[in-house]
Amino acid sequence: MSVRDAAPLPLEVGARSLTELDGPPAGKERVRAAARRISDRLVAYGMVLPAAAVFLVFFYIPAGFLVYIAFFHWSILSSATKFVGLQNFRVLFAQPLFLHSLLTSAYYTLVMIPATVFLSLGIALLLRQGMAARRGAFWRGAVFLPHVTPVVATSIIWVWIFNPQFGLANFVLTSLHLPALGWLESPTWALPAVMIDSLWHSLGLYVIIFVAGLTNVPTELLEVARMEGAKQYRTFRRIIWPLISPTTFFVVVLATVNSWQAFSQIYTMTGGPHGGAGGPAFATTTDALLVYQTAFIYEHFSLAAAMSLILFGIIITLTAIQKFISDRAVFYR
Repeated sequence: MSVRDAAPLPLEVGARSLTELDGPPAGKERVRAAARRISDRLVAYGMVLPAAAVFLVFFYIPAGFLVYIAFFHWSILSSATKFVGLQNFRVLFAQPLFLHSLLTSAYYTLVMIPATVFLSLGIALLLRQGMAARRGAFWRGAVFLPHVTPVVATSIIWVWIFNPQFGLANFVLTSLHLPALGWLESPTWALPAVMIDSLWHSLGLYVIIFVAGLTNVPTELLEVARMEGAKQYRTFRRIIWPLISPTTFFVVVLATVNSWQAFSQIYTMTGGPHGGAGGPAFATTTDALLVYQTAFIYEHFSLAAAMSLILFGIIITLTAIQKFISDRAVFYR
């Protein structure tokens, strides 16, 4: 029988034979592809592992241990641990100082949030008008500079500024024929003095965030509004404010979390001769400061852990409320 008379091969058999002749078998290709995927994953996990280890050792494990000791009577100096359930929380809510610290933190937050939003947005609008100018970058850097300065060092300087005898603050007040204030030595003015320092130190970050949000406002809309004769207030209210509402929401959430966790300025500025940290007369004792004092001064670690959980619950609840409001009030393009 000649080659011409031979029966033709099936199409699939011929295609398979051609594939095998052109390159390695498909099974080997799948094995190599699987090996490459495994290798890529191992490299990715190796890059992520150092950061994950840091988070695990310094965040997740301490957070889990904090939740654990909040429901126990635990001491760092004793190995005896006793489960007490919700007793630590009942003890806290029976303490007037703890309730006072929550009210102080709430007052601090309610003042800081609107002050932060309006001041930082106002400065950002001023910087936006001068962005095209030669010194625009200089002023943005000058505004952001206080945020990167050491908190403790600048707080000590503010202690001298608010000195009631020879401080700069009272010098300015008396120069304006206003009465001098006790500032950090006064239960009435100690917390406002800390707020001024906190605003000065943190405002630069929020200004830069607002400046970034304002750059996303289309200039075409502003030009059309100006051509139509719209006033600046109406342009801001109808165009700029809705378009930067996501940025505003982010600033509000960030300011809320930072305000409820305020510690460094209060501890530095109200320590020493001003009645101890949180003084005078517990006027500046916030919840975060009381957690520190309860744990590391009075060594009631279980009570401090319970305070931390309550503070965490408050922050999560406020963030959820803000998210609920933002879903209905924030304009996302």
